[in-house]
Amino acid sequence: MWERAMIPTDRGTFEVFVRGEGEPLCITHLYSEFNETGDRFANLFVLHRKVFLVNLREAGQSPKASNPAELDMDETVEDLEAIRQFLGFEKWEFAGHSTGGMLGLMYAVRHPKSLSALIVVGAAASKDYAGQPDCIYHPDHPLFSRMQELRHLQLQPDIAAEKKQTYSQDITKLSLFKSENYAQYFGGAIRKGVATSRLEHFSKSDFPRFDLTRELANVRIRTLVMCGRHDVQCPIRCSEEICKQMPNSEIAVFEESNHYPFLEESDQFAEYLANFLKS
Repeated sequence: MWERAMIPTDRGTFEVFVRGEGEPLCITHLYSEFNETGDRFANLFVLHRKVFLVNLREAGQSPKASNPAELDMDETVEDLEAIRQFLGFEKWEFAGHSTGGMLGLMYAVRHPKSLSALIVVGAAASKDYAGQPDCIYHPDHPLFSRMQELRHLQLQPDIAAEKKQTYSQDITKLSLFKSENYAQYFGGAIRKGVATSRLEHFSKSDFPRFDLTRELANVRIRTLVMCGRHDVQCPIRCSEEICKQMPNSEIAVFEESNHYPFLEESDQFAEYLANFLKS
C-alpha cells in the first residue's frame, strides 16, 4: 500500500501517495484518480526512487477548480511546481504515461530547471497524433467508432460505478497488442478511477491547442522516450518525433506492445528503466 499525504501549497492542498526510497520522482496522469492501492506504471519506479504519485486538481481529495482554466495543462504544471517547492526538492524526476507523458513534456518546457530527468511513455508532443490514420482517434481508423462510443458511455452523468468500470476496461482492451491478456495485465488489488471533469476539459480545451514541437529543441533534460510498436493512441512516429526534437533523449521501442509496454513487455521495460535510472 502507498502512504497517503496531504501537501499544503499556496495553490491548494493536494493528495499525494508516497512509496519507495531514494531520489524523488513525480508521477501523475492528466485525468487518473489514484488511491492507496497505487498504480501499475508507478509501481515499476519504487524499486529505484521515492515516488510521489499525485492526484491533480479535481482528482481524489485534491482541491476543486474554482474556474475551468485551473484545469489547463500549463496551470497543472504550476500545481506540480508548488508541490515540489513545499516538499523542499531543488529538482526531481518526472515520469508519465500517455497524457501523463504529454504533461511531462510541458513541465520540461515550462520549468526545465526543476527536472533532473524525464521519462515519457506512449505520448506525443502535439495534438497531431490524432490526425494520423493509424491513431484510434482518427475517423479512418477501424476502431474509431467503437472508441468514440465507449468514451461517450464512460462520460455519461450519474453512470453506475460497475458500468463505468466495464466501459473503461473495454477502452483499455482496444489499446492492447493482445487484448485476451487483459486480466493478466490488470488483475490484482490496484483500483484506479477517472476524473471525468479533467478528461472532458482535456478533450474540449487542452487538446485543440496542444503543441510543444517547436519548444522541445530547447529542452536539455536527460529524457527516456518509450513506446510500443503498435500503439494505437499515440503512434510510434510521435515518440520518434519527440526523440528527434529533444537533444538529450534516447528511445526504446517495444515490438510486441501497444499502448502499455510496461505491462505487455514488463521485463524488457523494467530493464530499460533500470539502466536509465542507474546511469
